[in-house]
Order: sequence, then C-alpha cells, then structure tokens
Amino acid sequence: MTGGNVFVDTHIIVYAYDVSAGKKHDMAVELMEDLWSSGRGVISTQVLQELFVTITKKLGKPLDIVTAKEIVKDLLKWKTIIVDGDIILEAIDSQKEYGYSFWDSVIIASALEGGAATLLSEDLSDRRQVKGITIRNPFIAG
Repeated sequence: MTGGNVFVDTHIIVYAYDVSAGKKHDMAVELMEDLWSSGRGVISTQVLQELFVTITKKLGKPLDIVTAKEIVKDLLKWKTIIVDGDIILEAIDSQKEYGYSFWDSVIIASALEGGAATLLSEDLSDRRQVKGITIRNPFIAG
C-alpha cells in the first residue's frame, strides 16, 4: 500500500478473524499486520459495531463475546471516527452525488473525516476516486 491513512471497511477486518475465509483470511491478516505496524489504520464506530455483530453472530464459528470485545478494544487504538451528525449529513450528500447506499456513504464520509488516502472495501467500486479518496478492493489482483 502507498502512503497516507487507510480506512478499513468491516469485511476486511472480519476476514482477518474468519479462518474459514481461505485466501481472503490470509490477505486480510497481512493487511491488518501492515496497518498495525505502520500506524495508518483508520476505522469508525460504525465499523466497530458491524464487526462485533458479525464476528459474534454471523461467522461459521462465531467468536465469544469476551474475545470479540478484546478485538474491538484493540482496534480502538487506531484513529477512530465517531459517526456524528456532520458525518451523517456528509453521507447524505455523498449518497446523492455518487449513488452509493446510505451506509456505504457513511463509510466514505468517515474515511474522509479520518483523512484517509485509501478506503479498503470489497463492497465499493475498486479504484474509484471519491472526494480525494481511492477505493481499493484488496482481494482484486493488480
């Protein structure tokens, strides 16, 4: 990854803890390790909430609540964007301008607030530029 802060969408983090995800698991672990060592990771309260629910309820082998809480607690050491009224209003504008869902627009607005140069997501258009942020799907080659 090139320089600048990197906002990480929920599924990227989920794959790092989902050992049944195969190659995506391995790639996500590597990405997360890089972000931990570089100190460039950015997340939001939305991502943390989605992560907790997903890893405790939706995995084939869900994690226990105590373990999931520790993961969230560790991730709170990253730059964490609190989804507030300004972010919600920015998301509404982004939804109108770019056509993403409201929830994806909240992710984009949070990445913008976090000063991210890159947004890692498998749910958004790879290599698209939105308000100066490059969206990257780390699971697509190239």
